[in-house]
Amino acid sequence: MREDLSLECKECGNRNYRTSREMRGGKKLELKKYCKHDRKHTVHVEKKK
Repeated sequence: MREDLSLECKECGNRNYRTSREMRGGKKLELKKYCKHDRKHTVHVEKKK
């Protein structure tokens, strides 16, 4: 089953991206994405809606 989630910037705390992923256990999603508020690439972590 897929579940919708947001990606939150670790530095500023803003939720910049929305995505979905398969929720069968596993680790939380961590991606390096561009943050328009910090104007640089930062680590974004999974947060539920």
